[in-house]
Amino acid sequence: MINERDIQAGAAMAEARAMAAVLREKLGDAAVPGGVAEFAPDEAEQAGSFAEDAVDEQDAAAGVIDLADAGAPPPTGSASHERSSEVAD
Repeated sequence: MINERDIQAGAAMAEARAMAAVLREKLGDAAVPGGVAEFAPDEAEQAGSFAEDAVDEQDAAAGVIDLADAGAPPPTGSASHERSSEVAD
């Protein structure tokens, strides 16, 4: 004889299987280059990914280097189309 507890357990297992299938599909979409997949916070936690390791604003600001102030030459490969004076004909 099937009781209410068995019915609830079966429903919970079915729901867990359905959620796992959705998560597998999203992870597959995320693995495609250029693919976009949105994860709910609980899905991201279940996937074991998306650990929050971003730096805070102060650490990011401390890492900024202003090369112009350091007297360094401008980077090569700029978008400027002017001919360099160093180029010989």
